[in-house]
Amino acid sequence: MEYQKIKTIRNMRTYFKKEFICLLFAVVAISSGCKKIFNLPDQKEYLSSNVNFNNKLLEPIIGRANLIGGFNGDNSTAPITFEIINARYGDGRPVTDIFTKQPTYVWTAAYTGLETSIEEIEAKRKLEEHSIFEIRSSGEFILWPSATNELLTPRPTDSTNYPQDTRFFDVRITNSGGSTVIKDIQLRPYRERPYEPSNDFNAFTGGVAPDPKAPNNKNGRDYIRPFLNNVIGEVTDRPLESNNDRKDVVVYIRPFTGGTGNSLRFKFLDKDSLAINPARFGETRWDKIVHGFNMQKTDEYVQYDVAYPIPLVEISTVYAPGGSRDHAEFRYSRIGFGGLRSTSTFGIDFALYKKGDWEIVFHFKTDNPKFKDE
Repeated sequence: MEYQKIKTIRNMRTYFKKEFICLLFAVVAISSGCKKIFNLPDQKEYLSSNVNFNNKLLEPIIGRANLIGGFNGDNSTAPITFEIINARYGDGRPVTDIFTKQPTYVWTAAYTGLETSIEEIEAKRKLEEHSIFEIRSSGEFILWPSATNELLTPRPTDSTNYPQDTRFFDVRITNSGGSTVIKDIQLRPYRERPYEPSNDFNAFTGGVAPDPKAPNNKNGRDYIRPFLNNVIGEVTDRPLESNNDRKDVVVYIRPFTGGTGNSLRFKFLDKDSLAINPARFGETRWDKIVHGFNMQKTDEYVQYDVAYPIPLVEISTVYAPGGSRDHAEFRYSRIGFGGLRSTSTFGIDFALYKKGDWEIVFHFKTDNPKFKDE
């Protein structure tokens, strides 16, 4: 009896399996037949009438990798292609400079921040030719870092925005469901600012930025300010400050001569503009200041061989915890009142976009840091 039950169940399973297969073939046949009988069209891709860009005024900074735009496809089906067309100035003159081709670095392997040499970094990227301004397959615009002030004229130095100085262009958007054109996207690039922070730099003229407290004073200027924590003045015996009101310590980011072409140097000047020996900042983790190699320590500076830009990629690393800027922090300590050890730190969060030999100089303008124990 038990054997008979098992056999019956197996026969039922086989029967229902055959029935299901027959039903499936029937559905396919009926569907195919209906399509022929009623002449139904093939399913078509969908291109929404509401496709657009989140931002139609593009204001990138020349000399950097600027990924901007933000395409809104409104559920249009992929793949979608994009093409920049009808590039012109506001007065109708054709625009051609954005299509200038230049070699630019493209990553072929992931940068991690753990690379142990410039050669290992360079093995992960290669030079490719690209138009200095492009639209990507994602619908985002990119101004490549290979663009320069000479190749792409920046916006006017007087900060005006006349149509004849503004580049306009349209974008043709296409998929197999159709095509549409988004018109009158504007490109107003800022001139190169090779480093950040750049509050000492006039974004329109490229000259020195005015003093924010007295912008009409031609003899005044703005400075890059470091962060300062418990840095006590040697003479004043008070915490040193760097802000709009007090500039006890300022920072210069500037090129220097005599490097390798891939050098970065840190220097420290006292109130008499004499070099402070970096060894005085004895608790600094020099190997974590920047992703650099072949460190040289002298009585006047600490120098590294580096790959540019800095940071190389906007990801969090031990050198750039926030991703977009390198965190350079210098530390020292002394015995304070009551015999307790007091730690002082200062530094800067910075980025460097242009290859070369650069130095970052901390100038203690009004008072020197106090190193002596109490």
